[in-house]
Amino acid sequence: MNAAPTLSVAAEINRLHATAQACVQQSRRALDTSLMAAWNAGILLQAEKKRIRCSMGPGSWLLWLEANFRGNPRTAQRYMKLARTVTDASFLQGMTLRQAYDRLGIATEPKTTARSRLVHQLPAHLILTNKLMRALKRELRHRAPREVNEKLVRDLRPLFEILNPWFALPEAGLLRGSS
Repeated sequence: MNAAPTLSVAAEINRLHATAQACVQQSRRALDTSLMAAWNAGILLQAEKKRIRCSMGPGSWLLWLEANFRGNPRTAQRYMKLARTVTDASFLQGMTLRQAYDRLGIATEPKTTARSRLVHQLPAHLILTNKLMRALKRELRHRAPREVNEKLVRDLRPLFEILNPWFALPEAGLLRGSS
């Protein structure tokens, strides 16, 4: 009496399993097609950028992109970087576009939208410190060491004068991490 329901349940399980396997195969083909399309678009975008810049000048590329590319400029940049970084597109097989970008170190936007993201605001002093650190690193990369030192000492002297007493006082031990 129980044998018939067991057979029908087993048949349904196997039918669902077959459906799942077929969908996995379709999904894999779609992912590979998506990656190849992005890679090929990157190759074409690179060639077009070179042509546009040679014929119309460097500032014309973004104008051309806005007028002719249906994606945003950041997507075009990612496609071109993907094409520059990967010479053999078979390297990408089996990955999602996001996985390929991640593996290659190509920055992407977060999956969540700004509206659904949790808002966690850093304290103002940390935001300003991070901005200052990025600016200083940029300065160091683009200038000769002696020129950087003289300029930074001159420009940062007022900030040093304000912060130095905090780190020089014995009671400022909390700022140094001691209790």
